[in-house]
Amino acid sequence: MDIQIIARDGEPEYAVLPWAQYQALLKAAGVSESPAREATAHHVSTADQELPGLDQLRSLREAKGIAIEALARTVGISPSYLALIESGERQPDAAIRRSLAWELKVQGWRDES
Repeated sequence: MDIQIIARDGEPEYAVLPWAQYQALLKAAGVSESPAREATAHHVSTADQELPGLDQLRSLREAKGIAIEALARTVGISPSYLALIESGERQPDAAIRRSLAWELKVQGWRDES
């Protein structure tokens, strides 16, 4: 099998494989239809929606005891830009939203973008 492993922080996070091999795995598992088509349609329809709870970003961060400087550094943005996002003055792009979701462990955020 031609599988590509994508890791984050040294741990495997995703496995990517050719479509034909994916279909063969589904068939071997007894799955009759591919869930990927449905997931792709869902992704396209929700990609531009606002993240649930983005207006509560500051309270989420503070509840986890994470300093604004630490979260900003981990996500790869400046603390001042993160402060603008928290205050609602700036809307982060999809990559920043995914990173914030990952770091804050917010269900749903990472699945939608």
